[in-house]
Amino acid sequence: MSVVDHKCPNCFAELKFNPTEQKWVCNFCGCSYMLEDLKKAEEELNKATKDESVKENLKKSANVTYSSYNCPDCGAEIVMDENTSVTECIYCGNTAIITERLTGEFMPKQIIPFKKEKDEAIKAYKSYSKGKWFVPKEFTKDGVIQKISGIYIPFYLYDMNTSARITVDARRDKTWTEGGYRYKRTDYFVAERAGKMSFRKIPTDASQKFPDDIMDSIEPYNYSDLVDFDSSYMSGFLSEKYDLSKDELLERAEQRAKESTVQELLNTVTGYNSKNITASEAHIDGNVKGEYVLLPVWLLNVKYDGKMYTFAMNGQTGKFIGNVPVLASKVAGYWFGIFGAISAILILLHVFGIL
Repeated sequence: MSVVDHKCPNCFAELKFNPTEQKWVCNFCGCSYMLEDLKKAEEELNKATKDESVKENLKKSANVTYSSYNCPDCGAEIVMDENTSVTECIYCGNTAIITERLTGEFMPKQIIPFKKEKDEAIKAYKSYSKGKWFVPKEFTKDGVIQKISGIYIPFYLYDMNTSARITVDARRDKTWTEGGYRYKRTDYFVAERAGKMSFRKIPTDASQKFPDDIMDSIEPYNYSDLVDFDSSYMSGFLSEKYDLSKDELLERAEQRAKESTVQELLNTVTGYNSKNITASEAHIDGNVKGEYVLLPVWLLNVKYDGKMYTFAMNGQTGKFIGNVPVLASKVAGYWFGIFGAISAILILLHVFGIL
């Protein structure tokens, strides 16, 4: 897939997409452009350039082929531009070389551009780690934190309709006092509910490299920000190719829709002290539509003691999720220090005859 790595119409320096301004900004001369204005300026520049050799040079400087590499250590497949020959795998830290070209079948239909800057992701990570006394030092080193990377994650968004029916055992308790005695009355009910729901854009990440629970945890995205895919949005960011097809992910999306429908029906059973579903059935009605998109995520993976710890931030909303290990030696040292301090105080009190 040939994409455009835009050059500044004013000074020909490389432009990068700025999530905050939602514009392409030149760090050399300070100019910034909306995508429509940028393409218009490039068209006018191309028309104004009569020298064919100059045109060819401009074309070569603008067109970049995005390729992918397979990390030999963890198997991750990452998309980067052709100018990057050697890079560090953001999943495991292994040095990897780009080999394969991104083909047309991997072109998404839409994309949500980044809205959060790298500095915001670093701030969120530091805020998350702050106050966690027993975290290994590997997680707080500046060199590690700076490896936070902006990456577009492949997702399929599904539209579907569901119908469901549930049977619920419910209980209502009533207590009162009369004549010096306390009474309790329990009534039992059987409630039935049935209904239909329509779902739009159920997200399912299409990469096996990312734990589903983490990707689910940084939801939701605001899908009103979806725009038609333009490779220009990838400027300055990474992207991964999907390794799970639309059909392979369909079952998970359908299951999410069915569970949500059943839960919504259960939510309509109100006014009881307890309720329990005893029977349920849910179905997908009609055709299902799936659309391939890219969604923005700030990602940091830290390998410690043979295990990978993942930190992720929604690149649109800023919602952050992560987990860190607890260093046993630090915990032991902490309690040993407290025990030692208490022991020293008790000894002093005994020496001075206070105890």
